Amino acid sequence: MHLSQLQYLPLSPAFFSILVGLFVLLVILIQLGILRYAYLRIGISRGGALLLLLASLAGSYFNIPVAQLPAEQIVSGREITFYGMHYVVPVMVEWPGTVIAVNVGGALIPGLMSLYLLAKNGLWVRGALAILCVTVVCHWLAHPVPGLGIAIPVFVPAIVAAVVAVLLSRRYAAPLAYICGSMGTLIGADLLNLGSLQGLGAPVASIGGAGTFDGIFLTGILAVLIAALSGGPRRPSAGDSRSGAKTT
Repeated sequence: MHLSQLQYLPLSPAFFSILVGLFVLLVILIQLGILRYAYLRIGISRGGALLLLLASLAGSYFNIPVAQLPAEQIVSGREITFYGMHYVVPVMVEWPGTVIAVNVGGALIPGLMSLYLLAKNGLWVRGALAILCVTVVCHWLAHPVPGLGIAIPVFVPAIVAAVVAVLLSRRYAAPLAYICGSMGTLIGADLLNLGSLQGLGAPVASIGGAGTFDGIFLTGILAVLIAALSGGPRRPSAGDSRSGAKTT
C-alpha cells in the first residue's frame, strides 16, 4: 500500500475552488468588521475560527488509513457526480481492496473541535440531542455510491444543523450548529453506513472525505453566519469587568 495514493482532494478542482472562494469571502467579511463578533459567539478567537476553516480545507487532502476490506473489483481514476457535486476517485495501482480511512479535514479536525465546543460551553445534553437529530436525517438521506462510498446531498447537514441549533438554543446556536452539523454528518452518513461499503468498488472510503466533506465544511461557514445573526453569548463589557458582574 502506497500512502501517497491515499492523499487527494475529495472534490474536483472546480468544486473545491468554490469552497476556497467561500472561505476567502468569509475572511474578507470578518476583516471588514461585518462579522466582527461572530467568532466570539462561536466560542473561539477570530484567528482560531479562520485557522479552523483553513485547516479543514488543507486537511481534506490527507487521509489516515484505519482498516481494509477484502479485495474486489475497484473503480478508480474518474469523477463521480452526485446531486450536482463532482467527487474525485483516485487512480489506484495494484490495489488489494477498499481502504477505510479517516479524513483529516473532514473528520479529525471537526471532531476534535466539536468536543472542545461541547466542553467549553457545557452543551453536553443539548449537543447530544442536536447530534441525534442531524444523525437521523443524514442517515436517512445518505446513499452508497458505487466507486465513491457514502454520499449525502451537500446542503443537508448545514441546513438541518442550522434549524436544529436555533430551535434548541438561540444563545448557543452557532456552536451547536457546528457541533451537530459535523458530528451528525460523520455518524449518520459515514459511521452508520460502514457496513454498506463492501461491494461498492471504491478504492478509498474516507470518513469525512469525498461525499461528506463539502457538507461538513459548509456547516463550519454556516456556524459563523448564525453567530452573526443570532443572540449568542455576548462579550463581557468593560462595565461588567469593573463591577464584577457575571454574564449568564
